Parts: sequence; C-alpha cells; structure tokens
Amino acid sequence: MARRSKIVSGLLMTGALMVTSLGVGGMAMNANAAQETPSSASSSTAHAGHVMAASTVASAEDPDGDGYIPADPPVTGVEPSTKEPPHRYFHEFQAHCTVTHTRPDDPIVYPGQPGKSHDHTFMGNTTTDANSTTASLDAGSTTCLAPGDKSGYWMPTMFDGDKSVLPVGEQTIYYKAGVTDYTSVRPFPKGLRFVVGGPMQTAQEFRDHRGFVEGWECGTSYFNVDFPKDCPTTADTQLNIRFQAPSCWDGKYLDTPDHKSHMAYPVVVPGTNNNACPADHPVALPMIEFKMAFPVNGDLSQLRLASGPSYSFHYDFFNVWDAPTLKALVDHCVVGGLQCDPRGYDQSHPEAGAALDENYELP
Repeated sequence: MARRSKIVSGLLMTGALMVTSLGVGGMAMNANAAQETPSSASSSTAHAGHVMAASTVASAEDPDGDGYIPADPPVTGVEPSTKEPPHRYFHEFQAHCTVTHTRPDDPIVYPGQPGKSHDHTFMGNTTTDANSTTASLDAGSTTCLAPGDKSGYWMPTMFDGDKSVLPVGEQTIYYKAGVTDYTSVRPFPKGLRFVVGGPMQTAQEFRDHRGFVEGWECGTSYFNVDFPKDCPTTADTQLNIRFQAPSCWDGKYLDTPDHKSHMAYPVVVPGTNNNACPADHPVALPMIEFKMAFPVNGDLSQLRLASGPSYSFHYDFFNVWDAPTLKALVDHCVVGGLQCDPRGYDQSHPEAGAALDENYELP
C-alpha cells in the first residue's frame, strides 16, 4: 500500500505500548496534545521486572499485515462539534458485566499468540482469547446484562501474593459523553479496539494520564498511584479503580500498530471551558470508564498486578455490541442527556422511558 513506506510495521510498533502519554485526567486537554502519544520516558525508566515482547503475528483482520485495520466504511466529512446544547448534568448509560475467565492472552496486542501476554482478567464475552476476531466474538455469548453487548473487556489480573483477586459480581462500565456537545456522540463502529494506558508506564505517567480519575480508592483514601498501605477491614470495603478511555476517533481505522493512535482524548475549545474532539480525530464516540471493585482490604502489601506494580494498570476494549442495541442506548441516554442504568432507564426521568425491555433487549 502507498502508506507502507511511511510507517513502521505494526509487528514492530507493539513496543509503543511500553510508554504512554502525559496529561491530566478529568480536565480539558491542550489542543497540541490531543492524542495518547508516547512520552519521552524510555522503558528503562519504567518499572523493572516486566518486559513487553514484540508481536510476531498480525491480526486475522489486518488485510496486509501492516498493523492498520481499516474501517469499512470509513467515516468522512465530519467536523468536531463546538456547539453547546442545553446543559444536562448527565449523558451516560452503564454496562454491567461479570468476570468470565483469566488467561495469558491479548487478541489486540498479541493476536494469534496464545500465552504470550501477561495474565488478563476478562469480562463480557465468554470466548475472548488470543484468536478472537470481530466475527468470533459476535458468535460468542456474554455475561453482560444486555445480551447485545458481546464486547470484550479485559485488564491485568490482580494478585495478592500468589492468589488471584478477581472482581466479584457485576462490574460497572460507563459509556458517557466526553465532549460538551453530547448530542454529537455516535455509537462505536463494530470491530473498533484499543488499549487504554500501558503496562510499562511509570508511576508519574499513570498519575498524569488523561484517563486518571481517582486512582486506587479504598475506604476514604483516594487518588492513590500505589496501592494504599492499608484498607479498612469492614465487610463492604473493597479496592476500587476508575479509569477513562479516549473518546475521539479518526474515522479511518479500527486499530493501528500501537493500538492507540486512532483514538484521542477531547481537547479544550480555545477561549472556552468546553471540550471537543481534535481536528484529526473528529468523530465523537462514547467515553468508556472502567469502575472496577476488587474484593480485598486490610493489608495490601503483597498486592500486585500481572503486568507489574499498581501503576501498570491498563485495559483493553474490543467493541462487538449489536449495532441497533448500542445505537438505542447512545441515542436515548447520551444524546438524550440522561443518567441511565443498563436498561437505558433514568430513575430521575421516568417519563423518558427505557431504551431496552426487562430482558435488556430491544423492545
């Protein structure tokens, strides 16, 4: 392809996951730093004891093995919206999904290479493994409340000493507007995938990451980069983390060699306090926010992630929502300015009804 001479092979670019961008989570972003680009820190300055091997296989969905998976069709002719719709406090819905399995696989970073990744904890689609594709996931089943959500969600497995610590019960994944013009948000294209954060990021990179919300939380302790030294031992206390994903898409690719550069965080509109997508990533998609709860408290001195220390936290998303179901939730809840549960129902606005029926399916 014509661009081949201008790029480095996707099989070599996987090393880009060793570093991650700098920024401030939850705040308007500088327009010159829209993308989640690598920082100047090399892998030698990151934590020791974890090495990201290079991928040796291209995705089965990569037509020429260059690391780019084109959108079919691409989204063209979109300009970032700077409109200010009527203010609404919320424009979001939730996906509730449970853990399905753990496995040292990653179909985004190491497609077709079973066992090459550090261990991951998978949620949602029950079939996710190293060989997963959009088609295979679409044929699978899900532990999410909405049967139409066959997406794959995964993160590094947590360990307390040598014992894995898996989230119990339904975990909350928010889909919200990351831009001021919430009416401009459209559904994810099927097959879109990306990685948020990176296993080789330093403690400072984790703290400054644009997706950082409140870090590791336990009891009344918030904004922790490291796992808190102690957690209250009350029965209802768990270790939590919240982390947001970029929500602006280039409209061209479902994946790129570094699994990040086709996505970007919103930027501040000059002269305002509003957020909009940058010009090179003009398509506003839902902003995903992981809110994970791990059943551990008390002494956390032996806690670690399969990817390394606490600040190596990251996660992957592979969109395989049923397109009409996702569109119904996005249109009703995000574009509609509601705070919805997994049915697409806002208790504060019962008059709006729900997007899905009692079985979490389209009526």
